[in-house]
Amino acid sequence: MGKRIRKLKNVRLHHEGTETLIYGLLLIAIIALILWYSFTSKLPFQIFICISAIIYGIVVNFFRCPIRHFKEDTDNIVVAPADGKIVVVEEVEEHEYFHDKRIMVSIFMSLFNVHANWFPVDGTVKQVQHFNGNFHKAWLPKASEENEHADIIIETADGKQILCRQIAGAMARRIVTYAKPDEECYIDEHLGFIKFGSRVDVYLPIDSEVCVKMGQLTTGNSTVIAKLK
Repeated sequence: MGKRIRKLKNVRLHHEGTETLIYGLLLIAIIALILWYSFTSKLPFQIFICISAIIYGIVVNFFRCPIRHFKEDTDNIVVAPADGKIVVVEEVEEHEYFHDKRIMVSIFMSLFNVHANWFPVDGTVKQVQHFNGNFHKAWLPKASEENEHADIIIETADGKQILCRQIAGAMARRIVTYAKPDEECYIDEHLGFIKFGSRVDVYLPIDSEVCVKMGQLTTGNSTVIAKLK
């Protein structure tokens, strides 16, 4: 029991969900009062409360923000920037920034995953850009370039540059990025947050040693996805 309590203490709600949860609870309360006083039968009220409780519970679960600390040496280590599932591991031509071959590792986050994002490496933020776009399903290949997304380029102490891309999905309508150009960043720090279904791509140097495989589940700021040469 004590171990369970300590584990719960390491989980909190992300501040990005504060308004959503407060206004959602107020809306539920207002509709519940209307149903309570509008019908002689309490069945509509009871059905509404049951459905609302389930949906609200899913939303609360979505805004979980576990406190995690990477316990190993971070030199040349790339950690998963998000909870989710590996949907892409492949060599690609990156034309936007690097203009060379890169290894792309993509993590898809479902509605039930934690949606906080972590910095995947220690280094310095070189560039941050936001692009408007479509809202294709996040696991589709074209989502990486055509969907609304935010790009963060990070340079490690050894001069290796990686691109971390936050991508909106079919349901996501807001990408939040905390990274600022010229600021130092570290594993264990939050990079940003994506609301309601999304994906994060990491573009690695071609000589990186990939440590994950297709379909593998990842834990943000814990799973090592690659090692830089």
